[in-house]
Amino acid sequence: MKITYTLENNLDPNEFLEVLISSGLGERRPIQNFARISAMVKNSNLIITARKELKMIGVARSITDFAYATYLSDLAISKDYQKQGIGKELIRLTKIASKQAKLILLSAPAAVEFYPRIGMTQHPHCFYLDDVADII
Repeated sequence: MKITYTLENNLDPNEFLEVLISSGLGERRPIQNFARISAMVKNSNLIITARKELKMIGVARSITDFAYATYLSDLAISKDYQKQGIGKELIRLTKIASKQAKLILLSAPAAVEFYPRIGMTQHPHCFYLDDVADII
């Protein structure tokens, strides 16, 4: 069966949740909080999916201005379909959809070696803040 890739900015949050769980990425996402998962989908403006027949097997969820920066916040491929080039194709299609913007992502620990192999450059200066109380 052929895999189809589609821009789906109105993605069903239940499908998104299912792929997060089946990919292993759910370990680092708020999968127990469906309202938050729904907000993650609703507030994204570039979502590309991979489907086999009608079943979603992969997703690239991004936030972008389409001109300067695209933050690829979730790249999830169901474990049964990993290592088949689906993630690479989702990244390629995300970059095509926001061609002027620099594509940026934070890697899951298990995927750190994947991104340089497909041509992405690692950046040494990334910072994040989880809690405003941490600002000193």
